[in-house]
This record gives sequence, structure tokens and C-alpha cells, in this order.
Amino acid sequence: MAGKITMQDIADALGISRNTVSRVLSDTGAVPDAVREKVLKKAVELGYKQFSYVKREDSGKEESLPAKQILTETKSSAPGKYFAGSSLAKEDRKPDSSRPPASRGMIAMFAAALPGSKRFLSVMLDKFQDELLRNGYGFAVYLVGRKEVENLRLPHSFSREGTAGIFCLEMFDRPYCDMLCELGLPVLFLDAPASCCHDAPRADRLLMENRLSVQALVGEMVRRGKKKIGFIGEIDYCQSFRERYLACRDALILFDLPYRKDWCITGYGDTKKGNGQDYRGYLFEKLGNLKKLPDVFLCANDTVAFSVLKILQKLGISVPDDVYLCGFEDSPESVIVTPSFTTVHIYGEILGSSAAGLILSRIQDPDLDYRTVYTETTPVYRKSTGDER
Repeated sequence: MAGKITMQDIADALGISRNTVSRVLSDTGAVPDAVREKVLKKAVELGYKQFSYVKREDSGKEESLPAKQILTETKSSAPGKYFAGSSLAKEDRKPDSSRPPASRGMIAMFAAALPGSKRFLSVMLDKFQDELLRNGYGFAVYLVGRKEVENLRLPHSFSREGTAGIFCLEMFDRPYCDMLCELGLPVLFLDAPASCCHDAPRADRLLMENRLSVQALVGEMVRRGKKKIGFIGEIDYCQSFRERYLACRDALILFDLPYRKDWCITGYGDTKKGNGQDYRGYLFEKLGNLKKLPDVFLCANDTVAFSVLKILQKLGISVPDDVYLCGFEDSPESVIVTPSFTTVHIYGEILGSSAAGLILSRIQDPDLDYRTVYTETTPVYRKSTGDER
């Protein structure tokens, strides 16, 4: 197709609306996975501006991948390496001649999965990469598969030569994290394994502020007369989930409210199977067996809240009429779901800037004491707690 490719061209080629294409490419709305995949593939095929060529070293060929997300289908691909000179860049980024060349080495990002629909992570990575490029560092993304984690192996395309530091994006397997810390390279974790609450790895950690926002949510619910509060989320999944649960318990003590174990669903069910369907089955059983509901369920993140909402609807329980529901992350889906979720907004740009500052200062001074940094979060009130938005 000659000329500049537009969203309307993609929509016409697929026989769908331009708005649907826009929601996929801007990652601002819920779209069925099958439709999302078709849109991304057609955008690649037509050469839409958001896409750039990056080399996947483990396959030895070049693949066209979306600038913000790298194709959703890569989540199921063999772990590989992606150069992010433009692969995680903003759509309309222009060359900046004032930036030094990436001559100081590469920052390797290790991730079990790519950001997907987590808006704050996409924003964070844009800002993180901007700061690295401005300081003369390149950026490479490595997907770490289950076999690598189980066998404590580095991605086969990874080389320590030329690597200045490692940034771990939501890597939660503790033995694997400890292995990375023994490589002799600066390591930064975004979030961390749950065990880090009492036994941190030898690395810097960056987390979103969990306690104050959860306690603010509880305080606001109490102000509204909602004093029976439960928590849903697997507390052994990651440090943030555990901190949000502990913040909820602390708030119950602070406001002299009862703690009910049956209102706090903190396990996972069949962890050996380890997929979302198993977790939803576990939640369905737990919620279905409740003899009495609390006034409010606080969920560890928006994904958990969405699963809880669907289960409650199947059980004939209305949100917010029968129970209030709160999430965490302020995902795009939290706005368009019915009812829209009360949640906690995470500031992606602040995370990205903080991440760059932490890893660059660690490179400059390897003998610094290890640091744990929290960035600001803010509660956002919507219809799932009876608000107007």
C-alpha cells in the first residue's frame, strides 16, 4: 500500500471500526485478544508508523515488532533478545542529536513477560529508555522462559560482555533473582519476590508505594460507613501483593476494625497448574462458600479485581450494591469495565525516571549501600465504590 498508512487503512483492511484499531494501537481500551492480534499483525504487514524493525538474535532473522508492546504473540515465543533502540520507544519519537551514542554499554532488561496491557509499565519503559539513551547507554530486552528459570540459566543470547547492568521487570522467582545478583553486575528489581519482605537480595529495588494508598482507601471506606473489609490476592506472588495485604491488615488495626480470615482470600489454589483459569476456579470456590460478604473487597491489582467482579456477577452479587470492589494499578480496563473500578494510580514516568537514576548511580558507584525506593501512588474513586465516575 503506497503512501502513509493510517488507522483507517488498517480498519478497512480488516473490516472493523477505526475506533477498535485505535484502542489496540494506543493500548487504551479492552479489545478481545483475537481482534488485538489481527490488528497488530495487519499493522505490521502494512507498515504502520508505530512499528520498527528489531533483530531477534535467537532466530537469526529480523521481525517487525510494535514500538510500544513488541507483539503480544511473543509472550508464547521462545525467549529471545530484542534491541530497544526504538522497539520500546514512543510512537513519534524523533532522533535527538544531542544524545551521546550508546557507547557506555547495554542495560539488559530481563522479563518473564512483556508489559501487555499494563499501561504504567509501558510509560515507565519509555521514560527509562529515554534516560538511558540520554546518558549513552543502549537497552536490550530479554524474555526469560520457564525453563531458564527452573534451571537457573541465562537467556542463551545474553552476553556479559558489553552489559553494564541488569534491570529485572517483575521477576519473582527468588532463586533466579539470587543467581542474577551473583553475576557481578549492577542489578535493579522492579518489584521483587515476596520473600524480599524479610530477606532482600543483594540489589537495588524499586516499588510503587503500596501502604499509604491502601490505608487511604480503607480510611475513605470507613468514612463512608463501610467497616467490614476483606482482601483478595495471592500474597506470595510478589512483594507488592504482600505489602498491599499487610497494609490492609494494618489499616484494620488502625481503625479498630475486625479482621475476618474468610474475607481475606490470599492463596492461589493449584499452584502446580499455574494459570489464570485455575485461579479463577479457586476464587469462585472461596467466594461461593462465603456465608456473609464484607462491605468492601480490596484486590491486589486490577486483574484480580476483574476476575472477582466476573465471579460475583455469576453468583448474583452486585457491585457496588451488595459489595464495594477496589483494584490497584489503574489499568485501561479499570475505566471501561462496568462498573468502573476504584483503584490506585501508578505514575509510570516517575517509575521510569527513578529506575534510570538507581541503575546509573549503581554503575557509577558499585559500593553504594543497597536501596529500596518507593514512588508515589494515588487512589482513584469510581463506580465500583458508589462514586459517579
